[in-house]
Amino acid sequence: MDNASYTALTRQSGLMQEMRAIANNIANASTTGFKAEGIMFAEHVKSLGPDASSLSMAAAAVRDTVQSQGGLSQTGGTFDLAIEGDGFFLIDAPGGQRLTRAGAFQPNENGDLVTPDGYQVLDAGGAPVFVPQGVGNIGISPDGTMSAGGQPIGQIGLVRPIDPNQMIRESGVMFEARGGFEPAPGGRMMQGFLEESNVNPIIQIGRMIEVQRAYELGQSFLDKEDERIRGVIQAIRR
Repeated sequence: MDNASYTALTRQSGLMQEMRAIANNIANASTTGFKAEGIMFAEHVKSLGPDASSLSMAAAAVRDTVQSQGGLSQTGGTFDLAIEGDGFFLIDAPGGQRLTRAGAFQPNENGDLVTPDGYQVLDAGGAPVFVPQGVGNIGISPDGTMSAGGQPIGQIGLVRPIDPNQMIRESGVMFEARGGFEPAPGGRMMQGFLEESNVNPIIQIGRMIEVQRAYELGQSFLDKEDERIRGVIQAIRR
């Protein structure tokens, strides 16, 4: 296989990864707290010697999460929370502490505030948030402080990654902050709201069409290159 074919194949591989990311974005267009993901291409240039042109190959090596604010949907739920601005909720997941923007929470049978998957919601210090039984209506202030009857009963943590570039998506709406995290003073919680996905389906479908056309063009090039190589081999054999 010659250099042109290797270059085309690396491009095709990257386009396939981007197509998967786009399809996942579209599938999660209505998922609470979901953040769209894209693929970043990097160019690798290799010198082939003083008498030959350099070889350039593309690689889809980085997955980039779009952290823009999603729309806010009013639900009226006591423990439905949306974050306006900077910050994430802190969750105790099986693999350790994780960050999320999906704020559909409920107390479990033990009084711990949990996600729909049963993971405990934590305060800024990493302790589980407990909701006392029989205290009446609970209000949650923009800084996450829960109160009942005018008395504070706990606080939901609001944090941000120290290094956003070390945020790794672990599942659809959860992230691992490998560089650590710290309190997020710029964010505010809104009780009775949920943050919608920041995916724009129309833009994603348009991008999917572009990627598909680019992939088809690359496949056409590979087919023609295969025909050329076969022709050269047949000519040599004669």
